[in-house]
Amino acid sequence: METEDGAAGETSLETLAFTRALSDEIGGVPIRAVVIGDVADPAALAAELGAHGADEMHHAVGEAFAAYSGAAWGSAVQQLAEATESDVITAAGTPRGNEVLAHVAARLEVPMAANVVGFESVDPFIVTRQVVGGSALEEMQLYPQPAIFSVAGHSWAAAAVDGAGPAELIEQQPAIDDADLVARVRSTGVKEADHSDSLKSAKVVVGAGRGAGGPNGFDAVVALAELLGGSVGVSRVVTSLGWRPHHEQVGQTGSRISPDIYIPCGISGAIQHWAGCSSSKTILAINTDDEAPMMTKATYAVVGDMHEVLPAVIAELESRR
Repeated sequence: METEDGAAGETSLETLAFTRALSDEIGGVPIRAVVIGDVADPAALAAELGAHGADEMHHAVGEAFAAYSGAAWGSAVQQLAEATESDVITAAGTPRGNEVLAHVAARLEVPMAANVVGFESVDPFIVTRQVVGGSALEEMQLYPQPAIFSVAGHSWAAAAVDGAGPAELIEQQPAIDDADLVARVRSTGVKEADHSDSLKSAKVVVGAGRGAGGPNGFDAVVALAELLGGSVGVSRVVTSLGWRPHHEQVGQTGSRISPDIYIPCGISGAIQHWAGCSSSKTILAINTDDEAPMMTKATYAVVGDMHEVLPAVIAELESRR
């Protein structure tokens, strides 16, 4: 479990929701959460994890975890998994989650699957995962056990369990070899403002591509996003041409979004862009080309010029207010 300011990270809680469904399928096996390093209030975190379905919270402490090290964290997870005879080891599909699980899988000499979105069978253990930047799904059998995989971010919704109590808090002090501390974080600095955070967490995203026509063609896009309390997202070609800043880019080399509604305007829907927006719950596409990939994949499609459609949508919304 990854933490942010002492609380469980959103993608880790999503992963916990996945493991609840898996546990139910297997027969109600215990769910043990592993937290590594200093936490301001371990008891409060155990209560939060328990509320989301964890039976136990194993807190790995010690000088070796004063700073992040992929090998050290992997060693800790391996030791705890072996001590508890765990059949499944999973984490959120973040850079850190994937790195730690890769270390564990290498140590145990078993395969690892990244970006899993579901499971098809538990005997044999078969998972479904995103490949090719999220544009395709692949079934992968994980054998031998333990099954090790990361869960794709925003593929499951985090949800608390009614009436669940706190997870049992168990402090652990895994022994870490000096060799596992050769590569680790030596210093940290103040993070620069990351404007993409608001885009990644936005419930509404209004996007625009080449159809905007130029750097002055985004007024209606920005206005609609503000009217709906959302964020602006653009295609790669827009940032490559210098029309909009890179932190607004949606796609394989930009931000991956999962809003309640995504409104791409004048975006053809290349595979790289689709990889960043395919998790959107609803897509309402606006384009003059009714055969554009985005139009054929969208939940709703409006065939028309974005410079005519958006002002009409804005006027209607304003009249209803």
